[in-house]
Amino acid sequence: MTSEDLLVLDASLKEKGEVPIKVNDEEYILKTEMVNIKSYQKTVHVEEFVPSVIEPSFGIGRIMYSIFEHNFHIREGDEQRTYLSLPAVIAPYKCSVLPLSNNAELQPFVKSLSQELAKIDVSHKVDDSSGSIGRRYARTDAIAIPFGITIDFDTLKEPHTATLRERDSMKQIRAPIADLPKIVQELATGKRDWQNVLDNYPLFEQQESSKEC
Repeated sequence: MTSEDLLVLDASLKEKGEVPIKVNDEEYILKTEMVNIKSYQKTVHVEEFVPSVIEPSFGIGRIMYSIFEHNFHIREGDEQRTYLSLPAVIAPYKCSVLPLSNNAELQPFVKSLSQELAKIDVSHKVDDSSGSIGRRYARTDAIAIPFGITIDFDTLKEPHTATLRERDSMKQIRAPIADLPKIVQELATGKRDWQNVLDNYPLFEQQESSKEC
């Protein structure tokens, strides 16, 4: 009972001499001689202090392990192909920039695209190694890079375009190269989702089907 309930009970007992009460769904009669309700003041001494040092125990290692475990996946039908599906918003690199080959004509586009991504604070990794495009896709998938921009020989043609690949679905679209930095930025910050990109740009399948990964 609260203090208010006790005061009401005391008043009822003084007025009627007895009061019905319920305990565990059973009703009993409480009489004046059975209970004595008094109100009084009591002084309670307390000591309050704010500690000068607070040392919480917090292990980041186990949390990181759990995040990696829940986001580690194996491609269906190929146990050698693994990927880490960290959400783009927390992935260290937001996208990779991949020239299809070491052809010198592709390098100006790679450099220009890298500069544009840096201007809008999109962290990215340029992989211009000599491995096949499929193997390079696999490497970026393994380190959780959510998007990959590929500069190919169609990029040399007017208007200049490039492909954008999404890590989890492996689907690609082809878009004007000037649009890609903004698209990746919006994807990485959650302002746009991949389905919206698929709805607005043509799907590209040739390069994906020919890669060796």
